Amino acid sequence: MKEIAYNVRVTGHVQGVAYRAWARSEAGLLGLRGWVRNRGDGSVEALLAGPEAAVEEMVAAMSDGPGAARVTDVWTEAADPATAPDGEFRITG
Repeated sequence: MKEIAYNVRVTGHVQGVAYRAWARSEAGLLGLRGWVRNRGDGSVEALLAGPEAAVEEMVAAMSDGPGAARVTDVWTEAADPATAPDGEFRITG
């Protein structure tokens, strides 16, 4: 099973709507490693690592987010899976 990683940035109305908690829960269900955090510019940033299909599924889900979110864009950039921390997906920052 091929493992991949992405740095992801999500813009829109994504802070103050439980986006990070939702992302942690969804990533956990998919068995992903990494983290999610708010950025000072109002966007949300994440590092997703795990099996290719699970990472791709999470990126697709991040386009919708939790019910109160209004996602404008999702940008991805390939990352090295080795840079993702071991253990559970977590909220940082």
